[in-house]
Amino acid sequence: MRLENKVALVTGAGSGIGRAIVEQFVQEGARVVASDIREDRLQEVAAALNAGDALLTIRGDVSNRDDITRTIDTLMETYGRLDIVVNNAGIMDEFVPLADLEDAMWDRVMAINLNGPMAICRRALQIMLPQGSGVIINVASIGGLFGGRAGVAYTSSKHAIIGLTRSVAYHYAQMGIRCNAIAPGSVETNIEVKQPNMLGYQRLQTTLGMIPRNGKPHELAAAAVFLASDEASFVNGAILTVDGGWTAA
Repeated sequence: MRLENKVALVTGAGSGIGRAIVEQFVQEGARVVASDIREDRLQEVAAALNAGDALLTIRGDVSNRDDITRTIDTLMETYGRLDIVVNNAGIMDEFVPLADLEDAMWDRVMAINLNGPMAICRRALQIMLPQGSGVIINVASIGGLFGGRAGVAYTSSKHAIIGLTRSVAYHYAQMGIRCNAIAPGSVETNIEVKQPNMLGYQRLQTTLGMIPRNGKPHELAAAAVFLASDEASFVNGAILTVDGGWTAA
């Protein structure tokens, strides 16, 4: 029970990596607030886990500041503290390169992939700093380490998430706060790519032969449990690639 008596917030918790993180956090003894924009998915998670008071589901959109405030306020009213935040919610960008990019796509990807996690981190720190402890885990991507794993908006947002992670880790390391990022490779989730840009997708194809296999959500969740636990007490500002060796080639 590596997370016993801890209270965690997980965004994008209705499916894929987020759902797997919720499941493993509850198994490790945490009380979890699961947030997702899809209420039906949250209901499925709650029904599957049957975790009682250890799980609270709250529909919320990470690009909406009012939703963020409401979610964290409800968490504090329910559990009285916040020990772990996992910023997992995110969207893809159809592999669109810059020359074809429209402002609406850039704004939406940044709102969900970067601005939301920034606002959640900021509010979480206001709670964690007086406590003198807290762990923040940002789900980045190997797209935040390279230029050819997605389109320009997604790639830029994940590079920025890595910068956010390192900045938080550096500034608050002496105040009991740890902040790390997980950089997944290809994982079996239901993140949607509806109409991929052909140039962007063709360029991506040159790297796909290096993928050993697709990861499973529970493999990413295991990394999150480690980073959230005291086993990672000396891990701060790290970008943990969980990609089966895709980036080793």
